[in-house]
Amino acid sequence: MSTPKLTVVIGASPNPQRYSFLAVNRLRANGHPVVAIGKRAGVIGDTPVLAEHPALENVDTVTLYLNPTRQQEYYDYIFSLHPKRIIFNPGTENTELISMAKEKGIETLEACTLVMLSTGQY
Repeated sequence: MSTPKLTVVIGASPNPQRYSFLAVNRLRANGHPVVAIGKRAGVIGDTPVLAEHPALENVDTVTLYLNPTRQQEYYDYIFSLHPKRIIFNPGTENTELISMAKEKGIETLEACTLVMLSTGQY
Protein backbone atom coordinates (compact mmCIF):
# COMPACT_ATOMS: atom_id res chain seq x y z
CA MET A 1 0.00 0.00 0.00
CA SER A 2 1.19 3.51 -0.75
CA THR A 3 1.94 6.16 1.85
CA PRO A 4 -1.27 7.68 3.26
CA LYS A 5 -2.11 10.90 1.43
CA LEU A 6 -4.37 13.49 3.06
CA THR A 7 -7.07 13.94 0.44
CA VAL A 8 -9.74 16.63 0.24
CA VAL A 9 -12.81 15.49 -1.72
CA ILE A 10 -14.63 18.57 -3.02
CA GLY A 11 -18.15 17.89 -4.18
CA ALA A 12 -18.65 15.07 -1.67
CA SER A 13 -22.19 13.75 -1.36
CA PRO A 14 -23.78 11.40 1.19
CA ASN A 15 -25.79 9.94 -1.72
CA PRO A 16 -24.54 6.35 -2.28
CA GLN A 17 -25.29 6.74 -6.02
CA ARG A 18 -22.56 9.39 -6.40
CA TYR A 19 -18.96 8.69 -7.38
CA SER A 20 -17.78 11.08 -4.67
CA PHE A 21 -19.44 8.80 -2.09
CA LEU A 22 -17.56 5.80 -3.50
CA ALA A 23 -14.30 7.77 -3.62
CA VAL A 24 -14.50 8.75 0.06
CA ASN A 25 -15.15 5.14 1.06
CA ARG A 26 -12.41 3.70 -1.17
CA LEU A 27 -9.86 6.32 -0.09
CA ARG A 28 -10.56 5.46 3.54
CA ALA A 29 -10.45 1.71 2.80
CA ASN A 30 -7.00 2.28 1.27
CA GLY A 31 -5.78 4.03 4.43
CA HIS A 32 -5.90 7.63 3.22
CA PRO A 33 -7.18 10.31 5.61
CA VAL A 34 -10.08 12.16 3.97
CA VAL A 35 -11.74 15.53 4.44
CA ALA A 36 -15.07 15.52 2.57
CA ILE A 37 -16.53 18.89 1.55
CA GLY A 38 -19.97 19.26 0.02
CA LYS A 39 -22.80 21.72 -0.46
CA ARG A 40 -24.67 20.31 2.55
CA ALA A 41 -23.43 18.71 5.73
CA GLY A 42 -23.92 14.97 5.99
CA VAL A 43 -21.97 11.78 6.53
CA ILE A 44 -20.36 9.09 4.36
CA GLY A 45 -19.75 6.04 6.53
CA ASP A 46 -17.95 7.57 9.51
CA THR A 47 -16.59 10.52 7.49
CA PRO A 48 -18.45 13.79 8.01
CA VAL A 49 -19.29 15.83 4.91
CA LEU A 50 -18.52 19.43 5.80
CA ALA A 51 -20.36 22.39 4.30
CA GLU A 52 -17.63 24.79 5.49
CA HIS A 53 -14.07 25.14 4.21
CA PRO A 54 -11.70 24.27 7.07
CA ALA A 55 -8.07 25.37 7.06
CA LEU A 56 -5.91 22.28 6.57
CA GLU A 57 -2.20 21.53 6.42
CA ASN A 58 -0.19 18.86 4.63
CA VAL A 59 -2.82 18.27 1.95
CA ASP A 60 -1.48 15.90 -0.68
CA THR A 61 -4.43 15.72 -3.06
CA VAL A 62 -7.61 17.61 -3.87
CA THR A 63 -9.98 15.45 -5.92
CA LEU A 64 -12.86 17.23 -7.62
CA TYR A 65 -16.43 16.06 -8.10
CA LEU A 66 -17.90 19.40 -9.21
CA ASN A 67 -18.49 20.70 -12.71
CA PRO A 68 -16.20 23.58 -13.79
CA THR A 69 -18.83 26.29 -13.16
CA ARG A 70 -19.37 25.12 -9.58
CA GLN A 71 -15.60 24.88 -9.02
CA GLN A 72 -15.09 28.64 -9.34
CA GLU A 73 -16.28 29.39 -5.80
CA TYR A 74 -13.64 26.94 -4.50
CA TYR A 75 -10.58 28.33 -6.32
CA ASP A 76 -9.29 30.40 -3.41
CA TYR A 77 -9.98 27.60 -0.96
CA ILE A 78 -8.21 24.99 -3.10
CA PHE A 79 -5.11 27.16 -3.39
CA SER A 80 -5.16 27.95 0.35
CA LEU A 81 -4.67 24.21 0.94
CA HIS A 82 -1.40 24.16 -1.05
CA PRO A 83 -2.06 20.66 -2.41
CA LYS A 84 0.65 18.73 -4.24
CA ARG A 85 -1.88 17.70 -6.88
CA ILE A 86 -5.44 18.17 -8.08
CA ILE A 87 -7.34 15.30 -9.68
CA PHE A 88 -10.01 16.30 -12.19
CA ASN A 89 -12.38 13.34 -12.28
CA PRO A 90 -14.39 12.72 -15.49
CA GLY A 91 -16.73 15.65 -16.12
CA THR A 92 -14.73 18.06 -13.94
CA GLU A 93 -12.03 19.01 -16.45
CA ASN A 94 -11.40 22.76 -16.23
CA THR A 95 -8.71 24.42 -18.36
CA GLU A 96 -8.87 27.64 -16.33
CA LEU A 97 -8.23 25.91 -12.98
CA ILE A 98 -5.60 23.62 -14.55
CA SER A 99 -3.68 26.66 -15.84
CA MET A 100 -3.92 28.44 -12.48
CA ALA A 101 -2.73 25.34 -10.64
CA LYS A 102 0.22 24.77 -12.97
CA GLU A 103 1.30 28.40 -12.47
CA LYS A 104 1.45 27.63 -8.75
CA GLY A 105 3.48 24.46 -9.30
CA ILE A 106 0.59 22.11 -8.48
CA GLU A 107 0.42 18.85 -10.42
CA THR A 108 -2.88 18.35 -12.26
CA LEU A 109 -4.30 15.06 -13.44
CA GLU A 110 -7.34 14.43 -15.59
CA ALA A 111 -8.03 11.01 -14.14
CA CYS A 112 -10.45 8.97 -12.09
CA THR A 113 -9.67 8.63 -8.40
CA LEU A 114 -11.51 5.29 -8.27
CA VAL A 115 -9.49 3.85 -11.16
CA MET A 116 -6.24 5.20 -9.69
CA LEU A 117 -7.02 3.47 -6.38
CA SER A 118 -7.99 0.18 -8.00
CA THR A 119 -4.83 0.07 -10.15
CA GLY A 120 -2.41 1.13 -7.40
CA GLN A 121 -1.60 4.48 -9.06
CA TYR A 122 -2.92 6.64 -6.23
